[in-house]
Amino acid sequence: MNVPRAAVTLIAGLSAALIAYSAFYVRGDTAGVMHYLRERGDVKDLAASGASAAAVEAARRNLAALGERVADPDLALRMVPVALLIGVLVAWLVWRAFGSRVGSAERGDVQERMVLRLAYRKGGQFTLGDLGASSPLSEEQARAVTRRMLESGRLTREGDTFRLVR
Repeated sequence: MNVPRAAVTLIAGLSAALIAYSAFYVRGDTAGVMHYLRERGDVKDLAASGASAAAVEAARRNLAALGERVADPDLALRMVPVALLIGVLVAWLVWRAFGSRVGSAERGDVQERMVLRLAYRKGGQFTLGDLGASSPLSEEQARAVTRRMLESGRLTREGDTFRLVR
């Protein structure tokens, strides 16, 4: 198993589930969350400034009431399966995105791609002379790559001419 792929998939899935849960917890009201955070900072500043205990307590009660208006833990609890489903969906998408190259056919090496490109330009058939003239491959490299392609069944040979197998 590919450990980095599994780790990225797990992190993405859990992160998406947590973000979805958080969005359900505040009912999507990010402005309310920001307002709550500003008010909380104001309460801390008020307590640090040496205000009276009654004023600080009143500010804390106001902050608690604001928190109750913004947050909805019951909705978030009911939506846990949906948040987990979102996390699983994101994890699956990430798994597929990072594994798309794993399941695809191998592209072959650069020399084989040069041969294939020449063969397609020449209508599916070519000679070693054509290959030597049209590519940077040496004669020895051209012989080696055509031999490999003949053995794998991607080329056939008819005298001096090679033909693509379709």
